Amino acid sequence: MEILDGVPIEFDIDALLAKLHIDKEGKNAEDIQDLIEAVAPAVKPKAIYEVSYIHYKNYDTVDIGGVIFVSRVLRVNLDKVQRVFPYIATCGRELDEIAIPSDDLLRRFWLDSIKETVLGAMRKYLTNHLKQRYALGELSRMSPGSGSQDLWPIEQQRQLFSIFGNVEDLIGVALTDSFLMIPLKSVSGIYFPTEIRFESCQLCPRKVCPGRRAPYDKNLLESYYKERG
Repeated sequence: MEILDGVPIEFDIDALLAKLHIDKEGKNAEDIQDLIEAVAPAVKPKAIYEVSYIHYKNYDTVDIGGVIFVSRVLRVNLDKVQRVFPYIATCGRELDEIAIPSDDLLRRFWLDSIKETVLGAMRKYLTNHLKQRYALGELSRMSPGSGSQDLWPIEQQRQLFSIFGNVEDLIGVALTDSFLMIPLKSVSGIYFPTEIRFESCQLCPRKVCPGRRAPYDKNLLESYYKERG
């Protein structure tokens, strides 16, 4: 098990402004810059991961390091894989605890976008760390609850968290009774080496999704659920 902490994060102000559709010459751009400078001391993203090995697989079940996961799609994705990397990454509780007045909706929205940016940077850092340290090529990932519920049920967050023990003590991420993570800008899942990049979005028919990373492919969905000989 390894914890990644103290990761340096550099903000791309222009990219953030473009994402928020804000003119970089306007007053809002100055206000966002001020907000970033104010919260900078609290930007302390973290991640934890484990190097785990697959003990056995059947039609829709995978034993990863002694923890049982049930997902036909996960099982097929790991068909030719023996070593995987369960992980949890977060923007950091320090950033999540910054208080902004409830009636200041604009700054609350901006802070949420900053948290999202920090989380994205942390996940990118984790991906590169795994590739470099373990001499990996292409990596894909799956997360409980990502995409359609039947791809990999969100309830299996409990099993994923069990790999690490007390995650809240280790990196400040708590799992709620409804299997959501606190801070909300946290992600979890399993990285695995692959020759062809996989995204859960490819198997999700949801039409409106701001986080979609790949188009839905019905034929791919059917092929993943089809039992292989």
